[in-house]
Amino acid sequence: MQNLSTDRSRNTTTHKAGFTLIELLVTLSIIGILIALLLPAVQASRESARRTQCLNNLKQLGLAIANYTELHGGMPPGYVSIYDPYFRKEVGPGWGWATMLLPFIEQQPIYDDIDFNLPIHHAANATVRVRPIELLLCPTDNMPRVWTTTEGVVWIYSGRIYSSLIPICDVAASNYVGVFGVGEPGVDGDGVFYRNSFTKPMEIVDGLSHTLSVGERSVHLNAGRGHATWVGAIAGAQLWSCAPDPFGDPDAGVCRKEDGSGMTLGHTGEGNGPGDLMGDVNQFFSRHGRGAHFLFCDGHVRYLSGTMHYPTYKAISTRDGQEYLTLF
Repeated sequence: MQNLSTDRSRNTTTHKAGFTLIELLVTLSIIGILIALLLPAVQASRESARRTQCLNNLKQLGLAIANYTELHGGMPPGYVSIYDPYFRKEVGPGWGWATMLLPFIEQQPIYDDIDFNLPIHHAANATVRVRPIELLLCPTDNMPRVWTTTEGVVWIYSGRIYSSLIPICDVAASNYVGVFGVGEPGVDGDGVFYRNSFTKPMEIVDGLSHTLSVGERSVHLNAGRGHATWVGAIAGAQLWSCAPDPFGDPDAGVCRKEDGSGMTLGHTGEGNGPGDLMGDVNQFFSRHGRGAHFLFCDGHVRYLSGTMHYPTYKAISTRDGQEYLTLF
């Protein structure tokens, strides 16, 4: 019996399970196909989360504006600046509406570090003006967190015209700009934000729920020229729109100088709806499709499509146009 058991144990062979090369290749191919199918869904899910974050950023700004308005009796100024009639230009300081909201968006330390009596570009404000604030950045966009403001200079030498961009200072970026209205940003806008403004709720005759307050801007506007900042309007600074074709040669003489107030304010004029690539650098644009998120004066946020009725788009950008909105 012992010998028989020994013989049987010797004749027993062990088979190990495994993949053949063909089975392995088929398995890897299936995994690759599944990943390819799932990747767009994952990317869409991530973009949905980023878009929701952007929307929440605007809601937080709406709450901050409401708290500021309740405390001071009116909305913060679009930007604060003195106009020099002799030189016919603004001399600053330039601090914008978002700086006034810093204590209401949990950024009191940054607010305390600002010397509001000095211009934004003053050396004493060199550190604070370049501090990025996450709440003021859309997670979908890739606007540089810090960018350089410039002044355009033109001169004539030996009968030829020359131009150059002279750096003024670096500033922190923002994807959200105040709504100036229909015209070019600056003084006396027909929206809720403009130079030295103090818009009271009772002055928004068109209704808080029908009037835009803040909108999105992406750096991709006007072929990568759509910069914006939370600090305000730098005295002497300019933005440049290359029209009618923003994708054309910027040296071909078709670029138009835009006032520096456009780096913190935006307008709805010139026939360009929200999310229009052909829009000026001081208009509205986002990376969430052809359109942009906007904050209304009553605090609600809505995505406005670039295909919306253009007269309605202009109407809701003004505070006292008294338009009868039938399509909104």
